[in-house]
Amino acid sequence: MLDSPNRVPQNGPSETGSGPDDVEILSEILAAFKKLQPESQKRMLDTVATFLGMAVRPADSILSAPHHGGSSGLVEAPFSEDRSPSAKEFCLEKQPQTDIERVACLAYYLTHYRDTPHFKTLDISKLNTEAAQAKFSNPTVAVDNATKRNYLVAASKGNKQLSATGEQFVLALPDREKARAIMANARPRRRARKIADDGAEDQQ
Repeated sequence: MLDSPNRVPQNGPSETGSGPDDVEILSEILAAFKKLQPESQKRMLDTVATFLGMAVRPADSILSAPHHGGSSGLVEAPFSEDRSPSAKEFCLEKQPQTDIERVACLAYYLTHYRDTPHFKTLDISKLNTEAAQAKFSNPTVAVDNATKRNYLVAASKGNKQLSATGEQFVLALPDREKARAIMANARPRRRARKIADDGAEDQQ
C-alpha cells in the first residue's frame, strides 16, 4: 500500500508543524542541563558539539555564566556587560579618608575609567558630586595639597594629572598600611639633609 502524500514520516521531523518545535527542544535541553553541575554542563556541551562536528567558542556558549534574574534557566555571557564600576562604587571600594586621598581616587577614576588623564579642579569637583561624596570645603585647596604631596603632578595648559606614586597609592587601597608605605618611600629625603646642613651652619 502506497503512503498517502500527506502522511508525515515517522522517523523524520514534521514538515507541517505537528512535531516538536525549537522552543520545546530548547526547554528540554535546558531542563536536562540544570540537573548537572557547572563543570559537567561544560563537559556535556563539548561532547555534544564534538559528536555533531561543531566547534563551540566561549562567545557562542550560552552556558558561560549563570543568570540570576529568573527561574527559566537561561544564562547570559559576561562579556556583554559593562563591568566598569561607577564613581560611587569605586570610592566605596577604595575608602579614602582625607580630601587629598579622595582627590587621588577621583583622579585615578578620571584617568582609567573616563579617558581623562589631564583634568582641572572642576572635573574633580563634578566627579566628587557624581560619586556622592562629601562636598569639598575648598576643591582648589584640596587639589593643590594633593599636588604638593605628590599625588598629582602638573600637566599642560594648567591641567593636573595623576602621578605614578599617586596611582600606586590608589591601587593599594583599601590596604592603608601598604598605601602609606608607598607614599613614605616616595617622599624626597633632601629635607632632612638640608636641616642638618642648616644646623651645622648655625654652629659655625
